[in-house]
Amino acid sequence: MPLAMVGTGESRSIRRIGGSPAVRAHLENLGFVEGEIVRVVSDISGNLIVQVKDARIAISRELAMKILV
Repeated sequence: MPLAMVGTGESRSIRRIGGSPAVRAHLENLGFVEGEIVRVVSDISGNLIVQVKDARIAISRELAMKILV
């Protein structure tokens, strides 16, 4: 299931990162790596604020669809 479909307050383990090699590298640099736990903090107009590796990050719905949990 894509991260964009996870409800607010839920935590999930990242299973796979999709997209082009550049997108995957960008997400990896932000801390989105396979096996890491990610928690959805809030959903504002489809854009997500998530917590990963003790950091809060705002990502677009488009990027959230490439993160499979």
